[in-house]
Amino acid sequence: MRRLGIILLLLGVIGSALLFTGCKSENTDIKKIKDLEFTVVEDADVPEQLMQIINEKKKEPFKMSYSNADNLYIVVGYGEQPTGGYSISVDDLFLTSNAVYIDTNLIGPTESDYVTNAVTYPYIVVKTEFIDKSVVFK
Repeated sequence: MRRLGIILLLLGVIGSALLFTGCKSENTDIKKIKDLEFTVVEDADVPEQLMQIINEKKKEPFKMSYSNADNLYIVVGYGEQPTGGYSISVDDLFLTSNAVYIDTNLIGPTESDYVTNAVTYPYIVVKTEFIDKSVVFK
């Protein structure tokens, strides 16, 4: 009987330890420190190495960041689209304590827009100050 009590007590202690250490609560609140100033970069001004990567990836949707000593480049591509007339808006670009967050949106042509009937690969390259943090795409 005493042995059964010790076993039950031991199981209770182990179970409690697993219960309290098995789940970790993380603070998932995104607290904006500041909005970041940025420039949308024209193709001619994109660093050559970055442009090569974009050309390799642009047929499929992609998200990436690239940095040099001075700047952080954030690129969002929306893959192959059946026509021209697409634009991309940057809805948010801000800094938190552990990351840079960016939110972009692909805007399609309206029915009244004159568009080219050729396949296009819309993407946007955003340049901001160099920040040594990961980039989170919304």
